Amino acid sequence: MEKKNVISSLVLIFGLCNLIMNANALTASGWTKAHATFYGGSDASGTMGGACGYGNLYTAGYGTRTAALSTALFNDGASCGQCFKIICDFKASPQWCRKGVSVTITATNFCPPNNALPNDNGGWCNPPRQHFDMAQPAYEKIGIYQGGIVPIIYQRVPCVKRGGVRFTINGRDYFELVTITNVGNAGSVRSVQIKGSKTGWMPLSRNWGANWQSNSFLNDQSLSFMITTSDGITKTFLDIAPSNWAFGQTFSSSVQF
Repeated sequence: MEKKNVISSLVLIFGLCNLIMNANALTASGWTKAHATFYGGSDASGTMGGACGYGNLYTAGYGTRTAALSTALFNDGASCGQCFKIICDFKASPQWCRKGVSVTITATNFCPPNNALPNDNGGWCNPPRQHFDMAQPAYEKIGIYQGGIVPIIYQRVPCVKRGGVRFTINGRDYFELVTITNVGNAGSVRSVQIKGSKTGWMPLSRNWGANWQSNSFLNDQSLSFMITTSDGITKTFLDIAPSNWAFGQTFSSSVQF
């Protein structure tokens, strides 16, 4: 009897610890109606680069399941890296929707407004429309190519990533431009701090998309980062870059959200 009580207590403690650890984790949002189009070609080669600054989406780990967000969703780059589950609204468009399937995409680009066209006829990404311009392979998971534009429902979901968060350092002396990629869970970053081995913690400012800027001289110092994601979770990445780091290098961590 005593042994059973001990086991039950351990199970309860483990469950409580797991609950506490995941209390702040992003949970899926409710469903919202929107529309989707596609771009980038059948191999998604035309989606490389983009307003989030992820560069080659293949090597960065985002692949072809990506999308450009309209102004209403992009949030001046603060939504870069967020993940969305998308379903084509078969009831609204049975001719152009694939029934019973979904696709999860990562926000990697911005779909700019076209104010020369009306919102319901070509100006698909005009405010206040919520719109996803999806990489063609992702779009064709849920919609028929000939449809061109389809009604969808979507929800924001936690991002599932392999490996840890990655840091690419570009720029020059007194100007470090850090691209942060492969962020799990919330996907998007709210704030970043950097610390050299000879400095204290210093805030970075968002330059554009997923690129964060420092104006300090950090050469010949190992670099650490502290990231807070958009859901309020903060994690520290100590000594990610060694003291002999160079501009243009990417450093992978073992830490994930």
